[in-house]
Amino acid sequence: MSGASLWLLFLAIGLGTFLQRFSFIYLLGKIRMPAWLGRALRFVPASALAALVFPALTHPAGLLDVSLGNHRLLAGLLGAVVAWRTRNVLITLLVGMAVFWLLQLLA
Repeated sequence: MSGASLWLLFLAIGLGTFLQRFSFIYLLGKIRMPAWLGRALRFVPASALAALVFPALTHPAGLLDVSLGNHRLLAGLLGAVVAWRTRNVLITLLVGMAVFWLLQLLA
């Protein structure tokens, strides 16, 4: 693929992405959304984040690992408990990373 074709591809993909996102922003002010849909859409960011994080915790080497030797899963579970109890993102990150590093050092 030539350099010009690659740049045209980048521009086309960028324009398509922009138009797709802009359409939602533009239409959001024009269309009245049902209340139940608005409530459901509040959970999309958390769901997307969970979809990214969960495989990294349960499949650290590309294979399912739910054993006690999976340090990422243990740190993630403890982080989930801390998040649930404290509702503080900074404390959750600090505890999760500290536990992960400690488990890595002890292994």
